[in-house]
Amino acid sequence: MDAYPLIKTVHIVSATVLFGTGLGIAFFMLAGMLSGVPAVRRFAAAWTVRADFVFTLPAVLVQPLSGAWLVWRGGFDWGDCWLVATYALYVVAGLCWLPVVAIQIRLKRLLATDAPDEALVGRLFRWWFALGWPAFGGLVLVFHLMVAKPSW
Repeated sequence: MDAYPLIKTVHIVSATVLFGTGLGIAFFMLAGMLSGVPAVRRFAAAWTVRADFVFTLPAVLVQPLSGAWLVWRGGFDWGDCWLVATYALYVVAGLCWLPVVAIQIRLKRLLATDAPDEALVGRLFRWWFALGWPAFGGLVLVFHLMVAKPSW
């Protein structure tokens, strides 16, 4: 049995989970934080952290493993420009996501208190929002590169 279609399916599903839940989690956190309601912000921050560990983290780990296997088994050249661009964009997205996770955990802890430092919450939230854009854009470009496989 050829495992390539199975691993490719796992890769596509994990990419979909990574992108889709990332977008959904971000929307949930954004809506919760913008509500201004302390209980809603607390709930959104707490569940955002959980969702990132349940959905995003496994997909982040599966993607490079399944991707490397597909490159190797598919006979692609590891140095193809579209693959190198994909590696770089994935690293950029990851370098944005790691501080986002730390910020989410910090926001969760701050918002769990009776009187969070609102200036700090606002500052952290702005960083969280700003770091999400390059990660989002990078993953959109990765999807394009995976489909188009340009030969520049």
